Amino acid sequence: MNKLTKIGVSALAGSLAMTAVHAAEGSVSVSTGFAFASTTDENLPTGPYQFDSVVFSASGETDGGITVSAKMELDNDNPASTDGMDDRSVSFGTDALGTVTFHGHGGSSVMGQWDDVTPNAYEEVWDTTAGADSRIDGRSGNNLLTYDSPSFNGVMFKMAHQVDHETTAATNQNYDLGQYTDFGIQISPEMVEGLTVGYATAELDDTTSTSIDNETFFVKYAVGGFTLGYQTHEADSSVAADNDESTSWGISYAVNENMTIAYGERDYDDDTSTAGSSSSEQHDSGFSASYTMGGMTIAGHMNTNDNVGGSTAATNDKESYEFALTFAF
Repeated sequence: MNKLTKIGVSALAGSLAMTAVHAAEGSVSVSTGFAFASTTDENLPTGPYQFDSVVFSASGETDGGITVSAKMELDNDNPASTDGMDDRSVSFGTDALGTVTFHGHGGSSVMGQWDDVTPNAYEEVWDTTAGADSRIDGRSGNNLLTYDSPSFNGVMFKMAHQVDHETTAATNQNYDLGQYTDFGIQISPEMVEGLTVGYATAELDDTTSTSIDNETFFVKYAVGGFTLGYQTHEADSSVAADNDESTSWGISYAVNENMTIAYGERDYDDDTSTAGSSSSEQHDSGFSASYTMGGMTIAGHMNTNDNVGGSTAATNDKESYEFALTFAF
């Protein structure tokens, strides 16, 4: 599988060096909206906030048949954010060899893309609680190289790599985050319509001499208006306190082509809970719903997070809700 990836990258790079891009096309898309969030977690903001996004994209094809695409997004979908640049990338690909993408800013690794693929109608059941996510969420950041293979009878391969950076957080965006590599395979068998199975593994050697091996497995099945999903995560670290694992499941139902409702749960152990005690594992659950009318979407969720951080203290039981109205142009 690594050999296939290397062949694809080399072939794309060699072809690109001898050709020029022609017949480029570009587009601009704009979305805006506002949301109201409320939570019992004192570490997170509450109240109304606005979010905006402007995406510039362009693509063209070389004489050698390679599609070259570029994308840049300006947004401020985080009420605490001061950085308007969210995503910046350029990609090269063919139908036969797949696509190589260099993310100058805001890229997501395979594990990052698959941090939670269980069905929902808005956000994940752990989304609005500080500390509720885990080290199993892969890598999202700057100067990330990714590869997506074409589908071979329903089988696709994905990989990502990020090298060390010398720039510090105080000087600019390219933090020294350590070397990271992950690889994933996704199977959608043609003989079982609606079934998708995926597996990914990752290795991180960070700047504190900590080595973390991550892996995730998921299965999703869609039938009629229902979609069911199950996923497991595990992180094994050279530092025992950094080990964690989670199990999640979700179900969504498309009431009609415009409305979807969903429910999900997750059990998360960050290795700080009492050894062998499931009662002190963090348990997340939540309902979500969305309704679309043309370019307008109304969506929201209500989440409950118990034993956040592995603590059974009453103050570590959180509740939150968020409702959003979004317009796309």
